[in-house]
Amino acid sequence: MAVKNKNKKLQKVLDDPRLFFKNFIKIVDNNGDTIPFVMNPEQEQFTEEMTKYNIILKGRQIGFTTWSLAYMLYSACIKPDTNYLMMTHHNKVTQSLLRRINKMYASLPHEKYGDLFPKKLISNRDEIYFENGSRIQVATAGGEDSISGNTFELIHLSEMAKYANEAQEEIIATSIPALAKNPNSKIIIESTAMGYNVYQEMFVKAYRGKESVWKAHFYSWLAKAYSDQFKHSFDEAETWFKLHNNSRRMTYSDLEHDERILKDKYRANYRQLMFRRYYIETNSLEKFMREFPTTPDEAFAESNNAVFDTKKIIERMGNLIPTLETKEIYEELPDTLKPYINKNLFIYHMPKRSMRHYAGVDVASGTGGENDNSTMAIYNAEGQQMASFYANDVPVYKFAEIVNSLGRFFNYAFICVERNSYGLPLLEKLRKEYGYLNLLKQKIFDQKGKKKLQLGFMTTTTTKPIIINDLKENFELGMINIECVETLEEMKIYQEVKGKMGNKKGTNLHDDLVIATAMACQAMKQSKYYVDI
Repeated sequence: MAVKNKNKKLQKVLDDPRLFFKNFIKIVDNNGDTIPFVMNPEQEQFTEEMTKYNIILKGRQIGFTTWSLAYMLYSACIKPDTNYLMMTHHNKVTQSLLRRINKMYASLPHEKYGDLFPKKLISNRDEIYFENGSRIQVATAGGEDSISGNTFELIHLSEMAKYANEAQEEIIATSIPALAKNPNSKIIIESTAMGYNVYQEMFVKAYRGKESVWKAHFYSWLAKAYSDQFKHSFDEAETWFKLHNNSRRMTYSDLEHDERILKDKYRANYRQLMFRRYYIETNSLEKFMREFPTTPDEAFAESNNAVFDTKKIIERMGNLIPTLETKEIYEELPDTLKPYINKNLFIYHMPKRSMRHYAGVDVASGTGGENDNSTMAIYNAEGQQMASFYANDVPVYKFAEIVNSLGRFFNYAFICVERNSYGLPLLEKLRKEYGYLNLLKQKIFDQKGKKKLQLGFMTTTTTKPIIINDLKENFELGMINIECVETLEEMKIYQEVKGKMGNKKGTNLHDDLVIATAMACQAMKQSKYYVDI
C-alpha cells in the first residue's frame, strides 16, 4: 500500500511542472545558495496563461529564462523524442545558459529515482542529447541556422530585442514552421525593450489587441518577483535614502509628482520608490524606464532628441478611451465610410449638433507596402479628438471621397490639407468634384508682391517648425485631447536631429498622423467656417 501511494505521489509530481521544479530541480539564488526552484508569482501566472504563441515584455531578471530552462529539462525528461531550442543574442550568454541547464540536470535526484531521468549521451557546446531521444539545443542569433530542418516542442527566443533587426524577422519566419505539429508545442519570445524594432512592433500589435496570433504578456517592475530578487538592492536604496534624510524612511510628503502617480495609481510601496530614486541617481530616468518599466509604453519610450514630452505622451496613453464599436455607429455612417470602420477609421465620439469641427489631412501615394499613410485627424471646437483615419493602400482619388464624407459627417468640418505633393490633386477633387467649401486657405505673396489666398497649407523648412511647435504647445498644455494611440506612438518617435524634424528612421515608422494633427491645429488656429451649420 505504501509503495502504491508513493507511486501516486511521484506520478503527481511528474504530471505538474510546478511540483517537478520544486521537488527535483535546484537553482542558485542571489546569495549563491543552491535552493529548490519554487516559481515566483509571475512565473506561476505565465505557466497558467501561456498559449502557443507568446511574446513577453518585462524588466530585468524576473526569471523567465530560469523558468524556460527548467521547463525544457522537465519536458525532455518526461517526453521522449522531443526537441527544445533556446536562442540568445550573444555567444557568451548562450554558453552561460548551457552551463545553467547542465547544473539543473546535475541537481536532479538521480540516485534516488534510478531510471526516472534519462542519461546524457551527448553533451557539448551546442546541445544535450538524452538516451530517451530528447534533445535541448542552444544557439546564438546571427550564428549558424539551428532552426531550419528541425522540429521543436518549445522554442524560446531570449532577449530578442537585442538581435540584429534584420535577423529578428528572419528568425521568426523560420521558427514558426519548425514548431511540432501538435497542440502542446509553443514559442516564447521574451525581452526587455530596446527601442523600435521588429520585436517592439510585434509586441505592441499584440498588446493593443490588434489582429495578431501572439499573446502579449507584460510584467512590470512592481511585480512581486522584484521584491524578492532585488532585496539587497532595495536594502541599499533604503540605507541611501536614510543617510540623506536624517535616518528616517520615506513618507508620502517626500514623493515627487511621478512617484505619487506610482504610489496612487500603481500601488508602488516605499521600498520600491526608494529603489527607483536610487537607480535613477546612479543611472538615468530613461534607462530605468527601459530596464524597469511600469507600462509597455514606458519601456519603449525614447526621449533623446524627442520633440514632444515623452512623459506626457505615456501619461495620455494610460487614459485613452476605446473607439466606438462598429454596431454603435454603422447605420449612421455614409456608405463610403462603412468598409473602413475600426480598420482604418476610428471614431471616439459622434458629432454634436451645431458644434464646429476642425480636421487635418496628410496625403500619401496610396500604393501600399511600406509607404506612408494617408491620414486625417478630426477635433471638435473644444479640442477633443473625434476621429482618426489612416491607410497606405487607398489611392488619392478614393481618399478624396473619404475626406469629403468624413468632413460632411462631422458637421462640415473646416479642413486643413497639407498641399505638398499629393495634397494638391486631393484639394482639386474636394473643391471641384465634391464642391467642398470649408477648406483652409493660406495667405501667400505672388512674384509681384501681391497677397493672395491658396487652398491648403504648404509645409516648408520655415513653416514646419511653426506647425510642430503649435502642436506641441496644444498637446502639452492640454488644449487638445488626443485619443488615437497611433498618433501618440508616432509622437514618441518624432525627433529633431541637426535642425531637421521628422520621425525616427526605420521600417514602418511614420509621422503622417503627427502631420495630420498639426494640420488640424492650424485649422483650429485659423478658426474659420465658410459654411453655416
